[in-house]
Amino acid sequence: MQCGSPRRFATVPTVGERGWGSAVDLAWTTAIESGRSDGRLVHDSRSPAGPADPAPLPAELAAAVAERLATNGITSLYSHQAAVWQALARNHVVIASATASGKSLAFNLPVLDALARRPRARALYLYPTKALAQDQAKAILKLRLRAVRLAIYDGDTPREERPLIRRDSNLILSNPDMVNIGLLPHHKRWGDFFARLEYVVIDEAHVYRGVFGSHVANVLRRLRRIASAYGAEPRFICASATIANPRQLAEALVGVPFELIDRDGAPQPGRRIAIWNPPLVDRDSEARRSVLTETADLVASLVRSGARTICFMKSRKGVEMINSHIRERLTASGHPDLAARISPYRAGYTAQQRRALEADLCSGKILAVVATNALELGIDIGDLDAAVCSTFPGTVASLRQMWGRAGRTGEGIAVFIAGEDGLDQFFCRHPEEFLKRPVEAAILDPGNERIQSAHLAAAASELPLGGARDDAVFGGRWEDRAEVLVGRGILARRRGGGFVIRSAANPAAEISLRSASSSVIAIVLEEEGELLGTVEAERAAATVHPGAVYLHLGRSYEVSRLDFESGCAMVKPFDGDWYTQPRSDTEIYIERTEAQRSVLGIELCFGEVAVSDQVIGFQRKRFGDHEAFDYVSLQMPEQNFLTQALWYLLPESMVGPAQFPAAVMLGALHASEHCQIAVLPLIAMCDRWDVGGLSTNLHFQTGRPTIFIYDGYPGGVGIARRGFEMFERLVGDAARLVGECRCEDGCPSCVQSPKCGNLNDHLHKRAAIELMGRMLAAAPADPPSASLTATAR
Repeated sequence: MQCGSPRRFATVPTVGERGWGSAVDLAWTTAIESGRSDGRLVHDSRSPAGPADPAPLPAELAAAVAERLATNGITSLYSHQAAVWQALARNHVVIASATASGKSLAFNLPVLDALARRPRARALYLYPTKALAQDQAKAILKLRLRAVRLAIYDGDTPREERPLIRRDSNLILSNPDMVNIGLLPHHKRWGDFFARLEYVVIDEAHVYRGVFGSHVANVLRRLRRIASAYGAEPRFICASATIANPRQLAEALVGVPFELIDRDGAPQPGRRIAIWNPPLVDRDSEARRSVLTETADLVASLVRSGARTICFMKSRKGVEMINSHIRERLTASGHPDLAARISPYRAGYTAQQRRALEADLCSGKILAVVATNALELGIDIGDLDAAVCSTFPGTVASLRQMWGRAGRTGEGIAVFIAGEDGLDQFFCRHPEEFLKRPVEAAILDPGNERIQSAHLAAAASELPLGGARDDAVFGGRWEDRAEVLVGRGILARRRGGGFVIRSAANPAAEISLRSASSSVIAIVLEEEGELLGTVEAERAAATVHPGAVYLHLGRSYEVSRLDFESGCAMVKPFDGDWYTQPRSDTEIYIERTEAQRSVLGIELCFGEVAVSDQVIGFQRKRFGDHEAFDYVSLQMPEQNFLTQALWYLLPESMVGPAQFPAAVMLGALHASEHCQIAVLPLIAMCDRWDVGGLSTNLHFQTGRPTIFIYDGYPGGVGIARRGFEMFERLVGDAARLVGECRCEDGCPSCVQSPKCGNLNDHLHKRAAIELMGRMLAAAPADPPSASLTATAR
């Protein structure tokens, strides 16, 4: 079996030619239809296949490239691939299209043409993971273009090979981490490469959001700055999955204007879609059968029917558990041969293990794989019949990426299995709207003070800071932040103007692109002294406090000691049947109001706040029923940070004593806060763990009942700002989430939160429904995007 993504080409084998119809039909009949009789199959639909929109290869394409493409079966393009070629003559380009639509060929074509025509030209490809770079390298090398001297340059590249790569390679495949610490600080060694740099490709650009994206945006600005110093102005190409704001994301990442190509000319394969809800096991509590058990049963059934399947699960531990359950079910049903062909795929494996798994998937040796989102991205894993997503992955965009991994060359099966989380159950109640729901926006903030300041220090160590060039690269506030770095002894003012680094140290080496903080706590295995990982110092008290159960690579550990002075948390293996949830006291001080408006009968604000948070204890909860059985008091150091927040003040006419008794009002505010945080990921590509909240019936600054929703990262990354901008939709979605849940007094599917610092005390579901109903009733007759229904049209 030959691996590849046939949708890259304008000539694609039909379903009949590949014989896919029988496998998919049998799998659907035997595995999916069985859920119709007992109500587990809450929705099924079929999206029809769509034809390709072909376009000829550019007449001006270098003959050597056209010849090698033809040898590999590529004789024409799709219309969006041709549009990228044309747009690059004018602008930097961002292409946004579905999984397997041929984005790689769209950016490879102009790059390979440049390398074939100009031997001195250079290009740089950036990927968020090493696996993606490896996969792209195989695809390019398969073309066997003599002009291309490709090399992968990442942390695994042997040091003895690096000088040869710098000197001879004209196409470098790397990642932002390596650019940060390996290329930019050592640009003098790379001077020839930077001077000839014509193209920079940023693949899977939608991954660069939040803290990671804010860091990468600064890395790319430093890259532009260094290239310009060597006389180069490379053309940037961003490739993204379908998101709400691809052009805005690309421009925020790179800091230059982009032209958007988002019309997908690739053929659309047919897809059979199933929304699946585990059955209720307790109607009073709304408890449902374990989603892990339900997923294992369904995947085992798909495998027995002959469907090659990929199953996605957010947690690493969940991946391992589902994989184990599938194997047990296949063995118990008399198919040990099939059980041996099931495999997990997650972070924590060695590069060699991952490559072997990918090859086995590609060849068909593995029939089903259970994976984290590590396989959501565009790694070529061959042709699959079914893609199952167990619990909502956090964004509609991610779900569509995952579903797109199956049915690339014919009809495929796409399944969403709901968990008990509020959003999962919300989607089961509104499957049609769920499937039509617009994708979310990717959010980042290159101007985050902590993040930008760290990169300004790195930039100053690469070249002295100063002048109009740096104003264009870093924006108008960089000089104020450089002055702060002077006061901290990191930078010095240069005679004649500008800034230089004070020491010979490499500031870039101190930057973790996935953390907003430069201060981290090491998590160390107690007896062996092995480093398991790190956590931001600001989050350590909540995640690795003494007694906390910490998960790492599917294994549980119990924290025995946390020492902030030494920067170390000691852990030991743990096999208990419980998990922990911290209790904390939070206070918020409003530092600056940047915007405000009257909406839904309340006063809505956005700005900078100071958050003070102290962990004061934790609960132990059983895995099976999530019941708390123990509470332990703690006195952890107080954590303080500045961030961005939205907050709103409620008038007495809406929440005063005439409407709610004091205790009920507090429960209404607290439950409303939880629901609004729960649905915020539907408008901003984030996780509820990226967001914090506080509700109070009398805030000491506002003097009124107030709800805060804030970015959980120092400085903020734009999540709360997105909530401020789309507040009407946020409240509308939250009201429906809680209003339609069938529980009596509140449950994990509506008002309870797994991250509540008050351990879900003082929640009043009915009062929250009443409060948000009053807010929506105060909206204009035809509000923009006020509800899920309005946004789904």
